[in-house]
Amino acid sequence: MRELLADRFEIEELGSRDEAVELVQDVGGFDVAIVEMRSRANGSLSRISGAEAIRGLRKAEPGIGIVAHGERPERHLATDAIAAGASAYVSRSADAGELSHAVEAALEDHDFIDSAVPPKGSRGKLTLRQRQILQLLAEGQSTRVAAEELEVSEETVKSHTKNILARLGARNRPHAVAIALRESLID
Repeated sequence: MRELLADRFEIEELGSRDEAVELVQDVGGFDVAIVEMRSRANGSLSRISGAEAIRGLRKAEPGIGIVAHGERPERHLATDAIAAGASAYVSRSADAGELSHAVEAALEDHDFIDSAVPPKGSRGKLTLRQRQILQLLAEGQSTRVAAEELEVSEETVKSHTKNILARLGARNRPHAVAIALRESLID
């Protein structure tokens, strides 16, 4: 990525998303930020998620172009990044041309989604509600607490959990959480 962009941009590379948000808040004047969307559990030193970083960057510098750099070309990842305030989404598997198009789009405040991302309306591995429930379970919440937080019945959470296990091919809840973290379905 550095090699592709170095001849056109002055690049500042930071160790965490927290540092990036602080730098933009303190210094400002950046045209584009590329935010790694990899979850905190995958070795990131950052205390904040990719979506939180995007919101922080957007708040600190409203005109900044933001490219979300995600694990996979999946619709829900792109949708989450754009909803947080990114101008573009590109996956790690994208070629140099896709990344270059994403940066150019972000510079001009145009939306860009990696061409490998399935079109809107296609279904990912998990529904939004299933990802919400799995995220709560990953955070150690019980079925009861998840039901209260999402304002649904415990039976609804149990039903979604059963479907989550089937969709992911997981043996149990911890296995489902491990799969979801590995595949960046949750943070």
